Amino acid sequence: MDTPDIGATPAGDWLDAVRWDASGLVPAISQEVGSGDVLMVAWMNRDSLRETFATGRAVFWSRSRKRLWRKGEESGHVQRVHEIRMDCDNDVILLRVEQVGGIACHTGRHACFFQKLQPDGCWTAVEPVLKDPGEIYK
Repeated sequence: MDTPDIGATPAGDWLDAVRWDASGLVPAISQEVGSGDVLMVAWMNRDSLRETFATGRAVFWSRSRKRLWRKGEESGHVQRVHEIRMDCDNDVILLRVEQVGGIACHTGRHACFFQKLQPDGCWTAVEPVLKDPGEIYK
């Protein structure tokens, strides 16, 4: 299947190049610019991707709350977007971000991917809690 060339997409139609799922969503990966760490994965809809592009701040679609979720709106840990990329199948968005405050995860850790599968088949937290979530979310 041919993938459209984004460079050939008229500027007003850039959102149409994204392959949205049946619910109108696309997975979005936040990757830290400096370290290359994958911080988190969330979902975006057209409005959240449009607002992210317009403001330079990461905005996602909260499936549980059924509303736009502006990263850091409660915690203050916003993500400043340096670059927006799309994968070769046009069905995943990559946000290259600066993570303000160094915490992306609601558990108070730097990134959401802090659990490692050990050889014995057990998941173990391998990254420290940087700030107690009770202090972040009041």
